[in-house]
Amino acid sequence: MFDRLFFSQDNMNKIISKENQIYKLCSKLTARKYRDACGKYLIEGDRLIIEALKTGQKLDTVIVAEGKTPPVDLPCRAVSMEEKLFEKLSQTQASQGILAIVEKKVMEEEDFLRRIQTKSGNVVLLDRLQDPGNIGTILRTADAAGYSGLMTIKGTADLYAPKIVRAAAGSLFRIPVFAADCAEQAVSILKAAGKTILATGFDTKLCYYDIDMRQNIGLIIGNEGNGISAELMDMAHQVIRIPMDGNIDSLNAAVAAGILMYESVRK
Repeated sequence: MFDRLFFSQDNMNKIISKENQIYKLCSKLTARKYRDACGKYLIEGDRLIIEALKTGQKLDTVIVAEGKTPPVDLPCRAVSMEEKLFEKLSQTQASQGILAIVEKKVMEEEDFLRRIQTKSGNVVLLDRLQDPGNIGTILRTADAAGYSGLMTIKGTADLYAPKIVRAAAGSLFRIPVFAADCAEQAVSILKAAGKTILATGFDTKLCYYDIDMRQNIGLIIGNEGNGISAELMDMAHQVIRIPMDGNIDSLNAAVAAGILMYESVRK
């Protein structure tokens, strides 16, 4: 139904001022505190909008640059915007001239717990990661590797930040996500779901391929600079490592996560 965008310019209101309420909202949604307060976020580009429609996301408004037009079958309002104003909102270097305001799907703890008990049952837990590229790539890889869900702990960058949404390439729409307030809550959820909690570290002889990671794993990925917190390390059931040769003492967080998550597929 949404394999490509069909366009129509009929009956579209045009935004020509920064004082317009839609422009103001879009501008505010570039900041996390407003995304949290409004329960909305921005997506940009034809592909993300098509993917949002395919996966049943609720689009509030589609905004197109002057001269562009939205899909005719959008279940929401669409407006055009003066090109110079649109450029101020665009988060990409080569904009396709279309973005949308999307309502967040807020998942309660009970719903998330139910969802992670399906499929492989594997879950990835992000411990204070900050790099948008890493987080988006981990989301995308978890989706591809058949993981049932992704959790974050307070201190992790906002999953709905524009750079992360783009890097996730639509996986944010498909994989269940839950933001835990603290390490204790995250571990409590994983234990309630019967997960074996795995942390990565150096002080262990146990390599990741020495254990069965096919299902019911709670995999912790630590902060890019500081790794996994001591608190979470203490609560993990097992600590595993990725063997490395030479003078390399660590891997990029997204690379390490990809190696570990795909172990469930390999076996």
